[in-house]
Amino acid sequence: MRIIAIDLGLKRIGLAYSADNSVVTPLTAVIRKNRDQASAAVKAIIDEWDAEAVVIGIPMGGSSEEEMRRRVEHFMNLVAYDGPLYIQDESDSSLEAEERMKGTMRYKRDGRVDSLAAMIILERYLGHL
Repeated sequence: MRIIAIDLGLKRIGLAYSADNSVVTPLTAVIRKNRDQASAAVKAIIDEWDAEAVVIGIPMGGSSEEEMRRRVEHFMNLVAYDGPLYIQDESDSSLEAEERMKGTMRYKRDGRVDSLAAMIILERYLGHL
């Protein structure tokens, strides 16, 4: 199954893709200018990769979980995605992504960490199938 993973942020949206439920590849992140531009860009990526499902990360168990669920629902309504949507715990995925990048490249706020976080979210999801 072709799956796109989303690490939804206020400034950058990390994205990752898996075509075969085993190999996960980070994609170029969307730099968020406004919600309409961001949702259109994410929709274009979902369509370009012909995704059959979307996995989106939210932090589970904390006080902000319900708020994040509302934000995710609102954003995906703007994306106008009508396929299967799965929620995956994203707790510490950004920290893990930064740790994976240490020593390999200079840290920039260009979305690479966000897309690595999306990759981790998708790896976690696929690990539970």
